[in-house]
Amino acid sequence: MSARREELTRIAARLFAERGYQGTSLADLADELGVQKPSLYHHIASKEDLLWEVAWSGAEAFHAALDGVPPGRAADRIRLALRAHLAVVSGQLSLATVFVREWRFLTGERRERFAAERRRYEERIRDLFRDGVERSELRTDLDVATAALLFLSAANWAYTWLRADSDTDELADRLYAALLDGMRGYATPD
Repeated sequence: MSARREELTRIAARLFAERGYQGTSLADLADELGVQKPSLYHHIASKEDLLWEVAWSGAEAFHAALDGVPPGRAADRIRLALRAHLAVVSGQLSLATVFVREWRFLTGERRERFAAERRRYEERIRDLFRDGVERSELRTDLDVATAALLFLSAANWAYTWLRADSDTDELADRLYAALLDGMRGYATPD
């Protein structure tokens, strides 16, 4: 990929995150790149090409972060997975925003392939909780799907309030404590 195409992809990621895919025109992209609109077609066949590239890069970033979680106790792996997820959101805020929100504008085979990749990521998160249940490290009556949904809801929507390049480890640890230790607390009377 040429340096110019990489720059166009970065611009598209930022504009799609700021304005939305539908709110970003090819003219907007051309203006930001400093070229005439027809010149964009030297780099892309359609605006959706850019959406695909940005969304897929987001999926790759989240999977790579999860790949970096080492083996260990389930609770530790869940905490580290949350840290890894929030680090992607903070470090690559535009990609994360497109991954969570704008991918819905993909069409056809790209949409199906991307949705399957999101489901694969979600299943990997469920596996963390499932592993904890199976190893008796988490409650045996834990609803794994709901636990994963809570994890992903907290982590995915961070793009709406997290500042770019924030230190997210402490935040992840606080979210983890609320998720795994529960909302009630040890000192709360029955």
